[in-house]
Amino acid sequence: MENQKEHFRHILLFYFRKGKNALQAHKKLCAVYGDEALKERQCQNWFAKFRSGDFSLKDEKRSGRPVEVDDDLIKAIIDSDRHSTTREIAHKLHVSHTCIENHLKQLGFVQKLDTWVPHELKETHLTQRINSCDLLKKRNENDPFLKRLITGDEKWVVYNNIKRKRSWSRPGEPAQTTSKAGIHQKKVLLSVWWDYKGIVYFELLPPNRTINSVVYIEQLTKLNNAVEEKRAELTNRKGVVFHHDNARPHTSLVTRQKLLELGWDVLPHPPYSPDLAPSDYFLFRSLQNSLNGKNFNNDDDVKSYLIQFFANKSQKFYERGIMMLPERWQKVIDQNGKYIP
Repeated sequence: MENQKEHFRHILLFYFRKGKNALQAHKKLCAVYGDEALKERQCQNWFAKFRSGDFSLKDEKRSGRPVEVDDDLIKAIIDSDRHSTTREIAHKLHVSHTCIENHLKQLGFVQKLDTWVPHELKETHLTQRINSCDLLKKRNENDPFLKRLITGDEKWVVYNNIKRKRSWSRPGEPAQTTSKAGIHQKKVLLSVWWDYKGIVYFELLPPNRTINSVVYIEQLTKLNNAVEEKRAELTNRKGVVFHHDNARPHTSLVTRQKLLELGWDVLPHPPYSPDLAPSDYFLFRSLQNSLNGKNFNNDDDVKSYLIQFFANKSQKFYERGIMMLPERWQKVIDQNGKYIP
């Protein structure tokens, strides 16, 4: 049985190198071997593996013990190329594609045609999104709070940002190729908080340090100091309305206690909703567009670039990002909780 499987894989590799696609190879197998041939889905999986540059015809090793994979590396691969397949990611990280599929599921990623969406929203998620948006919209209508809002999030900034270009090809010609930066290249984690006036506070996380509750509480303390210095009107009046997503360090018990201590009014944020987070739908999009093609030598270079990028944006830019929220809340309500672009 194993010999037959390997025989089929040799045939698939032969047709792959001949320029055939998975469907054509499957038809060839069926014509010769009938019901004993591999299923079309199996052929597609092997062709995907070949396209990733892996021409091994052996089954991937299995183990009863889960393989440890850094979720941040998986996120970095997807951020650098949204077209990455599970086999391509698995090949880069030297694990099985099943392992990658499981991690992507846990991270909330789903692949649909040409687009990675944050999550396959279930009925309960849709309802949560509608209820949250309705509550926030009505609250803002009764007591406008957007000018008291401070929002924040994290983003990886890589040293080598490759810009892919479009090129013309004749029918049947393959697309032009561009070398892609390795996933293990250097990068630094940006944490930033901002409001309708501009950046309140940002920092780059030191190497080998990750965001956990302890680090996040330290950051909130620094942010509070920045608010007292730069936004004194918020501490003297009604206070800060604070927004962040549902990442684990943001929702831990000690974090909630810290926010209570600060006296900030924390807005609800429905799960799997980056389209309702101003940093994701606005600030980071603009930042990523500006980073395309940029290269950095060290963290100081990155920090200097970020200082200039944030300073060059007018207050109207930041105000637009915050003031878009009511319109986005309404769109989510109108679309029955579905994602909005």
